[in-house]
Amino acid sequence: MKTELHTERLHLRTMKASDSHSLFKIWSDPDVTKFLNISSFTYEEQSTEIFALLGELARDNIASNFTIIERESNEIIGTCGFNSIDFENSKAEIGVSIAKAYWGMGYASEGINALVNYTFQTLELNRIEAKVEPENVNSIKVLTKLNFTFEGTLRQYEKSKGKLIDINMYSRLRTD
Repeated sequence: MKTELHTERLHLRTMKASDSHSLFKIWSDPDVTKFLNISSFTYEEQSTEIFALLGELARDNIASNFTIIERESNEIIGTCGFNSIDFENSKAEIGVSIAKAYWGMGYASEGINALVNYTFQTLELNRIEAKVEPENVNSIKVLTKLNFTFEGTLRQYEKSKGKLIDINMYSRLRTD
């Protein structure tokens, strides 16, 4: 399903395979992938392979992952979307990655806010979750700015790059 979301500065559209070259450039930066559950890409085919994985997350023709395009330059600057969607329990987990050249400019907040609105208004879900490594202070600032609530630390919750790590859980409810 093709879905498009718009903000003042961003155009978010359903991710497509032709984005792979631009996404490779973003995901091959170790600073960008430091807190993602993927290692930095080392060859361009990895960005094509990820589309197969992301396609598996799509369900019932629901757009699950978006390419973030800066409207003025028409340049792909990142991605955001759902790591999971649980319709039975009316919740979704979100994630975002932004090219390093665009850090600190409010694009992550703007993209996530568009995703939050889509989740509550279009998908009509009740809860949005974001799992963040405690050291990822920039993402924590973004979530706090967008009125996500810190719910606690999940100790040694998952493996990242071969090591068990703690994860901070943040959430936002439709009623927040």
